[in-house]
Amino acid sequence: MTPRPDPSANEAVSEGPVQQDPPAPRKWPGRLLNVCFAIFAFEIGIFLVVFPWMDDAWKINYFPALFPRLHSLWLDPYFRGALTGLGVVNVYVALWELVRALRRPQ
Repeated sequence: MTPRPDPSANEAVSEGPVQQDPPAPRKWPGRLLNVCFAIFAFEIGIFLVVFPWMDDAWKINYFPALFPRLHSLWLDPYFRGALTGLGVVNVYVALWELVRALRRPQ
């Protein structure tokens, strides 16, 4: 009969939980990405605020010709207002992201 090894002899002695170094904070790559997103959202927001109310450009567009049944919806002021509201939300998100990116501690 072979002797059984003692299971407690193979276990390493632990002195408590192993502490790992905290991850290094992202400095400029994360901020640059947030600033680029804020610029993109701001541009889209300004476009959605201004473009629906430009009559000449709004009527001569690709989408009303693509869906002729929705032409009356396309020219409806409430639809234009909804797009403007979406643009205002985009501008708000862009400003919020910009403030958040610049407030983050270095």
